[in-house]
Amino acid sequence: MVDQIRQALIITRREMRDQFRDWRITIPIFVLTLIFPSIMNFTAERLVNFTRQYGGVILAERMIPFLLMIVGFFPVSVSLVIALESFAGEKERGSIEPLLSSPLKDWQLYFGKLMAVMFPPLMAAYLGIAVYILGVYRDLKWFPSWDLLLLMLTLTFVQALLMVSGAVVISTQATTVRAANLLASFIIIPVAFLIQAESVVIFWGNYDTLWWTVVGLTVVSGLLVRTGISYFNREELLGRAIDDLKMSWMWNNFISQFIGRAVSLSSWYRIEIKGLLRVMRLPFSIMVGLILAAYLVGVSQARVFVIPPELIRVDELNKNIIEGIESISLFSTQGVFLIAWHNIRTLLIATILGFFSYGVAGILIVLIPFAFFGYFSLPIAAAGMPLGKFFLATVAPHGILEIPAILLAGAAIYRIGGRLAAPSGGKSIGEGLMRAFADWAKIMVGVVVPLLVAAAAVEALLTPKIVIWLLGT
Repeated sequence: MVDQIRQALIITRREMRDQFRDWRITIPIFVLTLIFPSIMNFTAERLVNFTRQYGGVILAERMIPFLLMIVGFFPVSVSLVIALESFAGEKERGSIEPLLSSPLKDWQLYFGKLMAVMFPPLMAAYLGIAVYILGVYRDLKWFPSWDLLLLMLTLTFVQALLMVSGAVVISTQATTVRAANLLASFIIIPVAFLIQAESVVIFWGNYDTLWWTVVGLTVVSGLLVRTGISYFNREELLGRAIDDLKMSWMWNNFISQFIGRAVSLSSWYRIEIKGLLRVMRLPFSIMVGLILAAYLVGVSQARVFVIPPELIRVDELNKNIIEGIESISLFSTQGVFLIAWHNIRTLLIATILGFFSYGVAGILIVLIPFAFFGYFSLPIAAAGMPLGKFFLATVAPHGILEIPAILLAGAAIYRIGGRLAAPSGGKSIGEGLMRAFADWAKIMVGVVVPLLVAAAAVEALLTPKIVIWLLGT
């Protein structure tokens, strides 16, 4: 294995040598490495002095780590341009045929290219971080703690790996650099939102939370690398001449997978839905375990972020719940539609986010309510409310239908991520996605949506009466 990796690094050395010969790559890296950190040093000094002048000491302390993260990110952004050009650019220039005719295996070619487009910008990012820290220490006598420095270096690395691995996958599937640049929005937009979220965490001062971001990005990046290696095929890369969006093919492929062998609605449920539910037993079991884990995480956080006992009193809690039920018009026939649409919309958003994160972000959205329930269950029980009675009144009536629907939807999102990560039966990415979305649509239309509608009817019409009956006594 070591010898095979060493052979793949031959491609890495070749690519890096060509990159440093191109002034269009070296000059931006040089600017972002040396000049940009100097600008950030100047900005940090002015902002810190300004905020301290008006008593904003905490803001001044948080501004420096924020700029440290930005300094590390900007050189990494160059890797996106280089990675998008890695395969599509060589194909346009006609220089990819000698490369693909080498005796190296497909995964060695892909791995070599991946390392080549990642190392120069990453080294530039680390050098820029060093220049920034030296400048800030000289001007403001500030030096990051070792755990913060390790966090920023690790975060820069995983963000570079995320962007590069995604861009190389796009480059292998696109036929032109222009098409690859247009598809890069699927990387740029999520990363932009990610940077904003990380900035909020930094200004909040809870740096330990960023380690969870590192873990999540590592998982997604690893899945992207696996996807690229799994789907990379040199013959297909040479044979693809033009990007042709075949809407009719996509629709026919989707419908064919959605209907399957069924000839009627009853046979569709008997053959397709029953067979799909059998296949989804493992993802369903995984979702059950994740929901239990989310509940326990919520309970553990309740012990860390303690709600004062005087804020929760059983009599007042029951009274407020009953008064809220009687005053909210949601608990009516009209509320059935509103509750069902809210739940369906949430699962649709989770599916979209899951598509961009191999199911990770989508599953996290599904788990959030269970974590909140675990968080609030501990103080409610500590206040003297029997937790079983509270659960039986507020969750169990409609949860009997709603929780299995959520588990099935989460399992379907999980399968979409699995289909993206590994090819099935020699299918292309497009074919694999169509099959995954068809299976997701089958579960949603055939099982999840009917269960959610029925659960909404119970939640709007029956659960309030059970709550008043059990908690009002």
